[in-house]
Amino acid sequence: MTTNNIKPGSLVLLGINHNTAPIEVRERLAIPAERLADATRTLLHQPGIREGLILSTCNRVELLTLQEENTDTDTSGVQAKNTTDLLRFLHEYFAVPPSDIQPHLYEFREREAVRHLFRVASSLDSMVVGEPQILGQVKEAYTIARDAGAVSTHLEALLQRTFTVAKKIRTETQIGSSSVSIASVAVDLARKIFGSLQGKTVLLVGAGKMSELAARHLIQQGASSILVANRTQSRAEKIAATFSSASVLTAVIPFEALYEQADRADIVIASTGAPQKLFDRSHGQHFLQRRRNRPMFFIDIAVPRDVDPRMNEVEGCFVYDIDDLQQVAAANLADRSREAEAAESIVSREVDKYQERLQSRDAVPAIKALQLQAEELRQAELARSQSKLADLTPQQREAVEALTRSLTAKLLHPQLTALRESVRTKDSD
Repeated sequence: MTTNNIKPGSLVLLGINHNTAPIEVRERLAIPAERLADATRTLLHQPGIREGLILSTCNRVELLTLQEENTDTDTSGVQAKNTTDLLRFLHEYFAVPPSDIQPHLYEFREREAVRHLFRVASSLDSMVVGEPQILGQVKEAYTIARDAGAVSTHLEALLQRTFTVAKKIRTETQIGSSSVSIASVAVDLARKIFGSLQGKTVLLVGAGKMSELAARHLIQQGASSILVANRTQSRAEKIAATFSSASVLTAVIPFEALYEQADRADIVIASTGAPQKLFDRSHGQHFLQRRRNRPMFFIDIAVPRDVDPRMNEVEGCFVYDIDDLQQVAAANLADRSREAEAAESIVSREVDKYQERLQSRDAVPAIKALQLQAEELRQAELARSQSKLADLTPQQREAVEALTRSLTAKLLHPQLTALRESVRTKDSD
């Protein structure tokens, strides 16, 4: 038996992250901030997509979609088509063969998609569990999708609940008690490499949020000389001025002079949004010659990467990308495991609450229709008995009115309870 009914929509989340794909794959799907609105609009124009959001960070690219679902098609067929449509979008938008993407993809639907989104926004799925940047990144993706007209009723409600859950976890657990981020882990790695950052010169290539965070941590670890290079020089000058003090010497390197002056730095932290790599093996050879073979460390926290990993082949050059930071992040995870367990419990409870709200919402039209039908029958019966009730006083009429309403409500109660329960059962199935 088939029907022509269209369901309210199917929630589908497809993505890759640092657990499923190496940086070589992630950087091919990374979307710069200035292209995110265009990518979101392109996603929304795919067949069957009613609402959508794209989250693109250094550690993940995820597509959150509400898709049309026709009951004429069996469930497995609908799911396969949903996945194929999203995979085709990734293939066409990024010009990456599906065979290169598919082995690294994960997919969540309905309840599990809600759970995953709650965990991501609460930094439970981050490389550094408890890092504070991811919630801001989810909010930024939401703002871009909303402005592009890609988020409306269903995803709007889900995302607002997501932000509430993330805030609740920050408030009720100590998962974010220490300020940890990819930038701080990178700086911690630099400190371990040198033993001390005192007297070291650091070059920040890229003047975004990650660079600012790195600069703060570097100063806390004793760095006293910071160079800043950025394509927009005014932005580099702003960061340099922000951190300049009596104990910290800062300077700006014009971006066009980057290759002539980069060898001044002992440590280079690169975090630009450049589509191509800024530093390759030949640059490393040039830098080391000018430094008379004094070692030079590159910490590449950009996706796509700014530094060609083959620079490691140059003796005296040491390159660490964002995946290399995962070993340092693992130590932070061990310290936060108890708080993470408490946060996971909150997520589970909040997923249950959200699903209950959805189920109640799905039952509302049927409940209202049943109540309206019962009220029409009650009014019709009173009208039929009008002649028999003509001699009643106003107080008696009011008593009859109250009695019939009460009887109707009591008669409806088992049906309404069964209707709500059927929605819950259907959802769990």
